[in-house]
Amino acid sequence: MNFILILGILLILGLASTRLMKVFKLPNVTGYLIVGLLTALGCILIDYYTNDKLGLTTELVSLNEVVSGVALGFIALSIGEEFKLVKIKKYGTKILLITFLESFCAMILVIGVVMAICLILHLPIEVALCLGAIACATAPAATLMVINQYKARGPLVDILLPVVAFDDAVGLIFFSIAVSISKVIATGTSPSIVSLLLVPLVEIFGSLLLGFVLGFLLRQTINFFKSRNNHVMMLIAFTLIGVGTCSLLKMIRINGENLEFSNLLCCMMIGATYINLGENKDIVERDFSLVERWTPSLLLLFFVLSGAHLVTSAKELLASNINMGYIAIVFAGYLIARSSGKYLGASIGARITKREKTITHYLGVTLLPQAGVAIGMANQISTMEAFSGGTGNIIVTVVLCATLVYELFGPLLTKWSLNRSGEIPRDDGTYPWETSQAKNSK
Repeated sequence: MNFILILGILLILGLASTRLMKVFKLPNVTGYLIVGLLTALGCILIDYYTNDKLGLTTELVSLNEVVSGVALGFIALSIGEEFKLVKIKKYGTKILLITFLESFCAMILVIGVVMAICLILHLPIEVALCLGAIACATAPAATLMVINQYKARGPLVDILLPVVAFDDAVGLIFFSIAVSISKVIATGTSPSIVSLLLVPLVEIFGSLLLGFVLGFLLRQTINFFKSRNNHVMMLIAFTLIGVGTCSLLKMIRINGENLEFSNLLCCMMIGATYINLGENKDIVERDFSLVERWTPSLLLLFFVLSGAHLVTSAKELLASNINMGYIAIVFAGYLIARSSGKYLGASIGARITKREKTITHYLGVTLLPQAGVAIGMANQISTMEAFSGGTGNIIVTVVLCATLVYELFGPLLTKWSLNRSGEIPRDDGTYPWETSQAKNSK
């Protein structure tokens, strides 16, 4: 069987799963992950009974490495679009403060709880640092789906949308720092100023600088093309160049250590540079929307292959004799600590910025869904040489299991929060929060 045939089959299976998810009123991403799980199990069984003559499991792993890198680049590109200077000025520092606090609290709680578990169970402590950074990420798609479905409107929605927009960007920065420190621990190199400060700074700022240069070149060269199709092709081309260049730069070594330039930060900066340097804002926004029409198939494959990655990671963990009960404990710790951190950080941020009580009580609950960016971060870690073996597989397994839970219950909790805050309309079209606000004004 070849790559092209597998891709075609996975696309059809993933698309078919959306019909089933519609019946159960679950997000499409849940269906994609389940298809991936079942596909990987089927491939493992076929390889077992054919003595690995077809090598289906190996092909799935290879496909995941390629597709996840490219998909992550386009996810990061869309995050960069949110970094419009006008939008940042409009929302102000208060929104950024809330976003920072809810991300930071989630990261610190996860690191603390998971590190304690790792020390007790004798698991690598870099698992805690990486999971802490991944905990920052939120899935905007699930939240927006609920808001649009129930026509929610009000103070909570007004603050939720910008927080979700900036959340992943803050998470990417935390992630880059945490991974750089984790690599030092994982490789067992003696800590030094070079390994703890210089290498992480080169990786983070190098990725951002590369993204800025590519975004600037994109802005200059795109003027030679007028049609919308050519604009889309240029955006796709520069995103692929960003992902490919980050992979190529791994050959650079500092102090005997390979650099890991972040395609997430690079592609995010490409998007941010292009959106801010564009002279005609309508054309620039049109270009981004056209790229978003091109990427659904890629993202479908990304989620399906991520589901398959969960099974192959679990298989490798079993082969490495790591107790799966230990992984379950890490998963439970991650789930509880991240949920508590998101709620606590959002609540503290809302209080400091003097927001309404409904925002203080319910904003954190609406930030629980997690999917694309978190899965991409986990996949990226698993492909790094420093985390090969058990560490990378533990992280992938925990994050994918958490994604399944968050995508199942996250939308339900978001709906509950919006309902409790009075921002879902009654049958007559009026909003409870407006009624209570009118009463309070009297």
